[in-house]
Amino acid sequence: MHDLSTMPLTGRLLDADAAGKGVVDLEAYEASGGYQAARQAVTGMTPAEIRELVKDANLRGRGGAGFPTGVKWGFVPMDGAAAEGHKYLVCNADEMEPGTFKDRYLMEKDPHMLIEGMIIGAWAIEADKAYVFLRGEYHEPYRQLQDAIAQARSRGYLGEGIFGTGFNLELAVHRSGGRYICGEETALLNALEGKRAQPRTKPPFPPASGAWGRPTIVNNVETLCNVPAIVTNGADWFLELGRGEDAGTKVFGVSGRVNNPGLWELPMGTPIREIIDDHAGGMQKGYRLRGILPGGASTEFLVEEHFDLPMEYATIQAAGSRMGTGTMILMDDSICPVDMSRNLQHFFAQESCGFCTPCREGLPWVEQLLLDIEEGRGQPGDLEVLDRNADFIGAPGNTFCLHATGAIEPLMSALKYFRDDFEAHISTGRCPYREA
Repeated sequence: MHDLSTMPLTGRLLDADAAGKGVVDLEAYEASGGYQAARQAVTGMTPAEIRELVKDANLRGRGGAGFPTGVKWGFVPMDGAAAEGHKYLVCNADEMEPGTFKDRYLMEKDPHMLIEGMIIGAWAIEADKAYVFLRGEYHEPYRQLQDAIAQARSRGYLGEGIFGTGFNLELAVHRSGGRYICGEETALLNALEGKRAQPRTKPPFPPASGAWGRPTIVNNVETLCNVPAIVTNGADWFLELGRGEDAGTKVFGVSGRVNNPGLWELPMGTPIREIIDDHAGGMQKGYRLRGILPGGASTEFLVEEHFDLPMEYATIQAAGSRMGTGTMILMDDSICPVDMSRNLQHFFAQESCGFCTPCREGLPWVEQLLLDIEEGRGQPGDLEVLDRNADFIGAPGNTFCLHATGAIEPLMSALKYFRDDFEAHISTGRCPYREA
């Protein structure tokens, strides 16, 4: 099934806004079948059956890494001493990735869908505590979530004895202090505990020892929003939604000089060019597309030779990038690749937690070198210096977490695909994109 217009209402992530209904309140959500999947899961299915269903559906994480959700849930201990006591389900709603705004939209428009997904996810891992770890600047999603949680609790969907069973679940919203590093799940858990947002040593991994040393699962907003529809419609239905190897739909986004920037729920495997031309309305008159960051600012550039590729995990990885969040940042022919690279490095340098020397010292140094090149102070050999430093800073294992690796990826690909632009800056002593 690739025509999403025939999807049941209980399967659409963006249906509410597409129909012009605005924010979905509890009554409207229930009228379209809301919370029936949670009731079905809690009263009619075992946690093991839920985990197996989500695994069979091949739901992969929508936050960037694409790890299979059902497999991840299966890592939580269900027997023995480790299974005794609290378990936690945490929704990563920090969404600090530049160019990414899909989770904000889902929480603003349909907060009950996220809550229902969290109820089912908590039941699947036998968690009794759940948190939405929310980006601090997301004021409207915070209000919508708080209202929706209160409404759900008033109906008996949260709290003690959910659906008349022995299942208890408390759900709260935790507002982030506002650092990009909180998107790394162990840094997120440290921040949730009131500690400095710094990644933890792994192992142990969060499913075994996460929040307050207890088994914890961290999932993205969009990932959890897919769960109710899988319970309602089944694994085979979800598998058939995709156009390739990956299952389900994806909320894709485009920002840049297109005629219709925004978000669209489309089948996994929808080609890049189709998203840009058919849904984003193509490039604005007078602008030519040169490159895209396919999944947020920490992914590698793709260029013209890649624009007919389907947006799916393995294909984009094979092309040398990552699908990431599926929200594209477009670079047109009026944008200087050197200055865009400098701007990205400025962001990542600011957002380093400061624990590792290559990240803490290396990223600002790279930013300064790019600024020198952009402002006409570049020297012969600077690009080779950038190459060496990018190789070292970006190599996995040279830093404590993958922040530096993600930061360097767009620069390394810019040096690969737009090297002539870098060389022109150095040879002419000026930025060719600036007015003389």
